[in-house]
Amino acid sequence: MEFSEVVRRRRMVRHFAPDPIDRDVLERIAATAQRAPSAGFSQGQRLVIVTEPDRKRRLAELAWEASYTERGFDPWISEAPALFVPAVSAKVYVDRYNEPDKRDPSEPPGTEDEWDVPYWWMDVGCTVMLILLAAVDEGLAAGFAGGDFDGMREAVGLPLDFVPVGVIPVGRPLKDVKSPSLKRGWRPLDEFAHWESW
Repeated sequence: MEFSEVVRRRRMVRHFAPDPIDRDVLERIAATAQRAPSAGFSQGQRLVIVTEPDRKRRLAELAWEASYTERGFDPWISEAPALFVPAVSAKVYVDRYNEPDKRDPSEPPGTEDEWDVPYWWMDVGCTVMLILLAAVDEGLAAGFAGGDFDGMREAVGLPLDFVPVGVIPVGRPLKDVKSPSLKRGWRPLDEFAHWESW
């Protein structure tokens, strides 16, 4: 599929067929997501891929699936055949930028607080987008939900320095209830993109 078509087809899907997805397909999606950029090539992003039904149900609870079903959506998190949980560690970035090629050894070690922009959040956002696009490229679909991040960390056994940023259900899309937010439509391109200056 052409890249432009993948981008046009990408949307947040909230209803999936429960049919399992082959592990090699999920591994290809993960391998694509691994290509996301990272400051200093720190590679502080990680994924946990969940297919086990009880753990999927627990993640659905932590992503507040009930609040969606109460509003007329399908149980789109627990029903999806696979859930991707992307996470990132600020510690990995700080440690990387304390290495000799990034910091003068005569200077005191850097800390998380000295980052004006915590680029690990941008990088894990890139990881999320690559999962969403890679799913479409595989003929599948994906969504995204936030929730109780401490609970998610515990549910998938993440180390304490890794923060999960949400749950990405992946599967074969079924007809779903569209978000009412879509009625807002896309902003005009000339409002979104400015040339040379604002």
